Amino acid sequence: MNAIETHELTRAFGPRTAVEKLTLSIPAGTVFGFLGPNGAGKTTTVRMLTALIAPTSGEALVLGRQLGRENDAIRRAVGILTETPGLYERLSARQNLVFFARLYGLGNARADAQAERYLRLLGLWDRRDDRVGSFSKGMRQKIAIARALLHEPAVVFLDEPTAGLDPEASRMVREFIKSLRAGGRTIFLTTHNLPEADELCDLIGVFRGHLLKLDTPANLRAGLFGSGTRVRLAGDAQRWLDLARAQPAVRAASAQGDTLELRVDAPDEHNPALVLALASAGAPIRYVEPISHSLEDVYLELIQEDAG
Repeated sequence: MNAIETHELTRAFGPRTAVEKLTLSIPAGTVFGFLGPNGAGKTTTVRMLTALIAPTSGEALVLGRQLGRENDAIRRAVGILTETPGLYERLSARQNLVFFARLYGLGNARADAQAERYLRLLGLWDRRDDRVGSFSKGMRQKIAIARALLHEPAVVFLDEPTAGLDPEASRMVREFIKSLRAGGRTIFLTTHNLPEADELCDLIGVFRGHLLKLDTPANLRAGLFGSGTRVRLAGDAQRWLDLARAQPAVRAASAQGDTLELRVDAPDEHNPALVLALASAGAPIRYVEPISHSLEDVYLELIQEDAG
């Protein structure tokens, strides 16, 4: 089952098209990373999918509810953390959460219970009666995340959830997102923190006004860069380059210093034969490791290709 489906979803502001014919499917229980530069249309997309603004054209289903016809139901079913969440600074942390829980339609007892639950989960219970105006940016961000979850939405939109947080707070938020996925929630995550997206996301969409690529992080790497093996030797690698190139599974090879870098079809399957061939010929192999590319490498390659 897909939690979110869009078909040619488009939003224009006068002559400028912010989102152009976006078509994607996000399975339930997925952490989906929506990556793109500033001004790419990510926030506009989130605002459409949460029924805050209407699309110019196209269609979308959120939890089976049709955008434009069931907007109230969509708003009740999703949670959203905006890039600049507003909180009432003169109210305490608990008062803020109880107030917003009541706006979501929770009764008094349930609102109190949910506020306590999320304050404890996010490590803020001891500060429950302190005014939010006295909180650090990281603490405010935790309160804003809790606010998005009070009504237990099945789909949660998180816009830059760790922006401005210190490393300890960022790690706690990442672990919290993992726990939400483990609980079956679908997370729609926008972030500029690419290592964070690599760690958290099951599915990645690279977006710049239009969708450039949609796939798993592993498939994005393989599609752009292929799979590779790095062989470290005790000596000059150039001596063994022709032998490496002659191996059936090797599609490309280069040597630099003591290292062979090989593009290999199905490394898990073919590396044993490759290593055996080199070792049998007398190559002094120190160790073998996969060549890995970061999500940042993938992202920058796609953005540069789109820029022409």
